[in-house]
Amino acid sequence: MTKRFTQIGFSQRIRLEWLEYSANQVLAGNPTEEIKGALQKYLADKLSVGNTPVRGNRDKAITILMKVWVNPGKELHPFNEQGLRLLSENPKSTHMAIHWGMAMAAYPFWRVVAGCVGRLLRLQDSVSAAQVQQRIREQCGERVTVSRAARRILRSFHDWGVLVDTKVKGVYKQGKILTIKDPQVTSWMVEALLHTTESGADALESLLAAPAIFPFRLHRLSADQMADLSGRIERVRHGLDESLLMLVKFP
Repeated sequence: MTKRFTQIGFSQRIRLEWLEYSANQVLAGNPTEEIKGALQKYLADKLSVGNTPVRGNRDKAITILMKVWVNPGKELHPFNEQGLRLLSENPKSTHMAIHWGMAMAAYPFWRVVAGCVGRLLRLQDSVSAAQVQQRIREQCGERVTVSRAARRILRSFHDWGVLVDTKVKGVYKQGKILTIKDPQVTSWMVEALLHTTESGADALESLLAAPAIFPFRLHRLSADQMADLSGRIERVRHGLDESLLMLVKFP
């Protein structure tokens, strides 16, 4: 298993508006070091206020933001470029889905936590942080970094409004649900899910119904439509009536 799929990396809660700011910096054509400096100023009154510890919360958040939209890695470069294009072409009401997809692709652990939450919400009306932590530990092991990252991602879900508080502390219910009508965004979101699998392949129906995209309802497309819209996905016939989607491997 490659490092990208075993590395947790998500050490801070990340607000939606921080990702929007980061993506806008890239869309403006600003160079990497300039974006990093802009993020330092932007987060100065939000994280590590009044102090500059080595690798403090602000620096850790910037590392995450940079990896999501600025330097996601060469294997995600074409996907990242299209995500930025979709942000510039779509209304802000759709942007949460695009940030969600890019966060998943850059940090597959985001999908692990989201998938756990999504599965629990299909079984019950609410989900507790303790339930999520237990299932994450069962899946990823009893590591402090795993528990801490899961907690940060859960808090991010809350900040984004996809989980909302109940009367019981540490227990959440489903928040906002966004319907995605743009076929390009749907295809791109499906590709995001494929980037979180080491095989780069999965059945179309499994992808469209993935628990990890619990805050979204995707426009239904055929496997051929997905492949045509993306250019980075190909359809592989699997059995008599099942379509498998697979990432095209670029050199």
